[in-house]
Amino acid sequence: MNTALRIDTHQHILPPEYAEWMHAKGIRPGGVDLPAWSEPAARAFMDDHGIQTGILSLSTPGVWFGDDTEARGWARQINEFSAEVVRGRPDRFGFFATLTLPDVAGALTEARYALDTLHADGIVLLANNDGRYLGDPGFAPLLEFLHDREAVVFIHPGELPAPPVPGIPTFTADFLLDTTRTALSLILTGAMDKYPGIKFVLAHAGGFVPYIASRIMLTIFTTNTDVRQSEPTDRQDAEGDPLAVLKQFYYDIALSASPSALPSLLAVADPDHITYGSDFPFAPPAAVGLINSQYENYPLDPTLRTAIDRGNCETLFPRLKQ
Repeated sequence: MNTALRIDTHQHILPPEYAEWMHAKGIRPGGVDLPAWSEPAARAFMDDHGIQTGILSLSTPGVWFGDDTEARGWARQINEFSAEVVRGRPDRFGFFATLTLPDVAGALTEARYALDTLHADGIVLLANNDGRYLGDPGFAPLLEFLHDREAVVFIHPGELPAPPVPGIPTFTADFLLDTTRTALSLILTGAMDKYPGIKFVLAHAGGFVPYIASRIMLTIFTTNTDVRQSEPTDRQDAEGDPLAVLKQFYYDIALSASPSALPSLLAVADPDHITYGSDFPFAPPAAVGLINSQYENYPLDPTLRTAIDRGNCETLFPRLKQ
């Protein structure tokens, strides 16, 4: 086991009352049973996997099910529960605050409260919210606020706005497509240019983003006249590379540190923008151990490995800097 004091940007929390709510609704996130969670179990898991601090977040399906008032109540309850966990062990935990999208007014209210009163380390947003991806113009007031606050925003996939394929759990491939869709939405709507203060962290190595980087480049040129005909912009580096926009994203390696996935990620991502992730407790400890073994045996430069394990997160979350 790697003994690095990792910072885990992809670790989930399941407050007991929220878990009961999900069970009552019969929801199986990603097509799997809802796992159990407790703070002692999370700390034991981290101790076994070289993780010093886990940044906790609520996973899909979030809190919005068509009722804004209900969603606002649950978001507040979950964020206060998470903040209490962090207050007890600020060295071991942080948290990304849950919001109420597509309810933008509620999301703005909760984001202010979470950041200013609860001192959240950032915000978690689902890739799509009632079928609307994050570049949707209606979400602009929230993105502008998060840009002004220079917030860290963890983007987690959810269920696609389409029927699932029978027999295939949605976490297997649909989740990766959901993340990819929202990354493209942010790029093609110009949100990445308009709101550079936001530090977007894409779950699971960005879904399919690294693997389809050339298709993204083609899409930029065929759908955005300004990029195609202009001098290099914020989306292009000094050599006119339109894929420089992909280096603006951060990427966690949760369930994505395999010998097949890492080369694509390393070819696309800025080395300073890759973070460690476990996906506990949705990924059981045995699965995390297997992925960690692959990651630890992958021939990475030691400086880069240290940056992924901890250093890049110390930049994102200065309070955790040793």
